[in-house]
Amino acid sequence: MNTSGVTLRLLDKADKEILKLPRTVKGAFFDFQHKFKANPHTTGLKLQQLKGDSRLWSARVSDDYRALLLRLADDDWLIVSVKHRKDVYDRLSYAVNQVTGGIEYVDLEVVEESVLRRLPAPPSAPAAAPEPVKPQELFADWSDAQLSDLGVAEPLLPVIRTLTTEDQLLGLIEYAPQLTGEVLLALFDGKSFDDVLDQVTTPVAAAEPVDPEDFQAAAERPATVVTTSDEALREALEGGDFGRWKVFLHPTQAKLVERRYSGPARVGGGPGTGKTIVALHRVRHLVRQLPPGRDKPVLLTTYNKNLAADLRSRLLELGGEELVARVDVSHVDQLALRIVREAEPGSGKQAIDDSQAVREWRALLDELGEEGWDPEFLHDEWTQVILGQAVATRTDYFRARRAGRGRNITRGERAEIWQLAERFTQRLDRLGRQTWDQVAERAARLEIGREQRILSIARQREEAGGLDNIHLQDGSGGWLRYRYRHIIVDEAQDLRPAHWKMLRAMAPRQADDLFLVGDTHQRIYKNQVTLGSLGINIRGRSSKLSLSYRTTRQILRSALDVLGETSYDDLDGADETLAGYRSVLSGRMPAGHPFADWAAEREGIAALIKQWDEDPESRIPHEQIAICVPTNQMATEVAYTLGLRGIRPVEIRSDGPNGSEGVHIGTMFRFKGLEYQRMIIAGVADGLVPREAVSRLRTTDPVRYRHEMQRARSLLFVAATRARDSMDVFWHGTPSPFLGPALTSSC
Repeated sequence: MNTSGVTLRLLDKADKEILKLPRTVKGAFFDFQHKFKANPHTTGLKLQQLKGDSRLWSARVSDDYRALLLRLADDDWLIVSVKHRKDVYDRLSYAVNQVTGGIEYVDLEVVEESVLRRLPAPPSAPAAAPEPVKPQELFADWSDAQLSDLGVAEPLLPVIRTLTTEDQLLGLIEYAPQLTGEVLLALFDGKSFDDVLDQVTTPVAAAEPVDPEDFQAAAERPATVVTTSDEALREALEGGDFGRWKVFLHPTQAKLVERRYSGPARVGGGPGTGKTIVALHRVRHLVRQLPPGRDKPVLLTTYNKNLAADLRSRLLELGGEELVARVDVSHVDQLALRIVREAEPGSGKQAIDDSQAVREWRALLDELGEEGWDPEFLHDEWTQVILGQAVATRTDYFRARRAGRGRNITRGERAEIWQLAERFTQRLDRLGRQTWDQVAERAARLEIGREQRILSIARQREEAGGLDNIHLQDGSGGWLRYRYRHIIVDEAQDLRPAHWKMLRAMAPRQADDLFLVGDTHQRIYKNQVTLGSLGINIRGRSSKLSLSYRTTRQILRSALDVLGETSYDDLDGADETLAGYRSVLSGRMPAGHPFADWAAEREGIAALIKQWDEDPESRIPHEQIAICVPTNQMATEVAYTLGLRGIRPVEIRSDGPNGSEGVHIGTMFRFKGLEYQRMIIAGVADGLVPREAVSRLRTTDPVRYRHEMQRARSLLFVAATRARDSMDVFWHGTPSPFLGPALTSSC
């Protein structure tokens, strides 16, 4: 425990240097920071000021390594780098950024070396070669003043003027301050000055005037990303990452977390932009403002059991048992089932999923000898129109809107569908089963009824001058109240209409009531909703994250190609785009692998993993490799092939991986919310992605065809964006039409 009063912090860029240190030096550094906090002037640390610099000091970590520190105040130090003692120290630059107010550190020697390593090789020209054309500077169209106004680190401006290729730019960004990298990449990608100012710079600008000499104030600003956590440091020294989601919020994210909203709010953004991170920190922010107590007035929910378990685990790491004790973490179907069983304690019906329900529809049609109806169409009509709009009578169904359902149906056909729906519900009752849609719809009606009673009691109380009437309460001796004060929803795009009606009724309509995060480009179920029509008004309270922390630029481009020109909604009736979606990470280009048939493709997958294993430079733990396929049968077959080749497979189930060590294998649905160093997406062939049955809808039901094609694109998009470092796409026969030419021509 530090009792000396010395504060020692670690700058964002320094943690990445520590990850690259030899293991023995990492251990020495861990000892160093403890000794320094106990007494910086211990003789063995050799703390000394660098010549000609009033703030920069060095201290001994080991015989060969030194820590470079900024002295912010007498007992307040910031580690900005860890270097070998033979490195050059006279080209180090640090300053307070005039835009963000954060501390930035640049090693010009390292930056220039990184850029020079990426210079294009000179062509071998004939003797009479013409005078070479001078390469075009990447940022010639912007002045130094404009780049500075956008937040670019001024010491880097001379190096920026030498950049002529994207590869050189990526070399600079590897060692540049984060905002500099984001600005340069946005300009390089074709954004205008005004767009970059609005989308990249303004969200992280300091709220107050910046004093460039006040480094201690700068260290306290969100723009200076630092950590003092021994636990985070230990994770780095053991070879992991810093568990960065626990200690790091980009200033843009922090503003969304801490803002007070007058009503429901939504945060969107592409994969890897930190939406879930924002949701978790939002939970912690709201819990910190609660009065003392033992209740759970905050609900954190998402659409399936696996993701809910992950949210609980991450929330526990973020704030410990003290935080989790005030939060109800539950997936939304589990929550709905709890509500229904609370109202109907004797019911023992088994809940079945959509695929099981479609099988029951097919069995019903077979028993009735009905050949004119498609079971999937009937199931969607029942869930989206009848249950989705809480249609209770045949007459109401005749009047129900069918927006987005595609195929027009006559009044006579509606009568047939209603009769079939009645027989279907009777069949489920007889079998002791219910669908999750039925559970959600029943829970929504129960909660809406509960809310109406609460509002009625409030009106009666107001009319009685503030006095409560016990006869208006729930009859159980308790007082009716809303179940939650705050509700946070992750993966909001995949919830059903009934879920939203249930959630809306669970919290009072007041400031900070509902906080939703999600991306409709990742919608993998059929639940398209307009929140405004369900009583959830997010107009004017929607924000978007655009910086990906997971996926490299190369993978991101291929993933965006999958989406094509398809339009997506924003959960409130308008179009949603991924404009400005970007990454500052760089890696190898995604690779395509064509094969003649499925058996050969499986062998190719096993051979690639074996190749990685045999190369010490590319070998990684197998649990950081995932194989994603279109169907469960294909997952089983890939697992069998890997097993024959001595590679252990681990199946991804609805509640997560079925094992701790091995290559993870599952369908595209299973990988939502997960991430891996290397992603293999297999079976990406025409007829499988999208399914052949979808293509047949092009002429018979054009609207449904568009929806199914969009969903198929979203599934592949989700799979592609699970990759952190590399993505390999396999197919046999004709590749999927969703794959861009850059990928299919790369093999």
